[in-house]
Amino acid sequence: MRRDATTMRKVLTLVLVATATTADETIPGVRLTRDDTDTTHTFADLWHDAGEQQDWVVETRRELHRTPELLFDEKQTAAKIAQVLTALQVNFTTGWAKNTKRAELAAKGFVSGEGGTGIVAQIGSGKEPCVLLRADIDGLPIHENVDSPWKSTEDGRMHACGHDGHTAMLLGAAAVLKRREAEIKGTIRLIWQPAEEGGAGGKRMVEEGVLSMEPKPQAAFGFHQWPFLPLGSIGGRPGPMLAATELFDIVVSGVGGHAAMPHHVKDPIVAAAHVVTALQAIAARETDPLSSAVVSVTMFHAGDAYNVIPQGARIGGTLRSLSTEGLQSLRDRVDAVVHATALAHRCNASIAWSADAYPPTMNDPELWKWATEIAAPASTENEVRVIDPTMGGEDFAFYAQEIPSVFLALGQGAKSFAP
Repeated sequence: MRRDATTMRKVLTLVLVATATTADETIPGVRLTRDDTDTTHTFADLWHDAGEQQDWVVETRRELHRTPELLFDEKQTAAKIAQVLTALQVNFTTGWAKNTKRAELAAKGFVSGEGGTGIVAQIGSGKEPCVLLRADIDGLPIHENVDSPWKSTEDGRMHACGHDGHTAMLLGAAAVLKRREAEIKGTIRLIWQPAEEGGAGGKRMVEEGVLSMEPKPQAAFGFHQWPFLPLGSIGGRPGPMLAATELFDIVVSGVGGHAAMPHHVKDPIVAAAHVVTALQAIAARETDPLSSAVVSVTMFHAGDAYNVIPQGARIGGTLRSLSTEGLQSLRDRVDAVVHATALAHRCNASIAWSADAYPPTMNDPELWKWATEIAAPASTENEVRVIDPTMGGEDFAFYAQEIPSVFLALGQGAKSFAP
């Protein structure tokens, strides 16, 4: 069966963690229970309901895949979400996540819109307890080379990270939850968030009150499609799941001149090359081998003539750590190494950091234990795998640093699947 057949399991995962038929009252913030205790019967019902959504959820995902939009400019995507929620008779508000860092993003090379494309919906009694389900909605500035009937029609833009699937699956979950709204003993808040890909849309949502509005959510759940797990499986881990991330732009300034007379210049290319080499020692020689740290230089730009030594050179890249403290330590060492190395070569240096560094995505250990028991039946393996953390970043972290949260990995790595 085609890859999209796993959609019903992914929708079901969201529904299970939201409704929590056998939740323990002692687990913080997550007792949204049904009165019946027949878990097997309830699971079968939910499985049937999720299966009924599969065809239109798949088609919605493909429709979104054809028209990817970049961070804070997801207007057509937001309109589609609103259209579906209206048809489902789900109450929602629009205009969330305004782009307050447009100039700073532009300085980093990001093309972004004005924002306000986030959507927040609520299903249930409107009272406590409340849990939050989140999906991200933006695409990436990547050209899609794979031919398919739902290939991107936007040149240079693609849903390469699966946010089209996340968006569609949360809509499917909304349909299942709305059908059972009378049975929900509390409130389920669903949010479709823009600008995950570098724009810190999650932080904007938090700043605008998505966690402080009544009823206040006591737990948050997010997910990402995961090509490193077999299709239909589920993974994750307690504690750090994804890394804290930072971007840097370094400008090394010297004195340019003719390439035939290097003794009359202060060569920024030589200085910048030494900076790149020196930065490698931070992870290789200053970090505990049992700890995780990434210092990656990914851009180096200097000069535009064969016989001219330029005035400056620019270096760009990223830092990653599994803790906020680790990321700050990397920043401090990069700052010291860059300035000292440039000075040693008679040059000056400046560093510009990202507008919003991402914190690590942390899975609350107690909530993790509860969520994995609830989500396990939705996996083809009947369990949630404990997987290694990844040094990728995710702005779900902005919710997770405020309230207990769990972020799951939904396997999509096989070529065939039978539900």
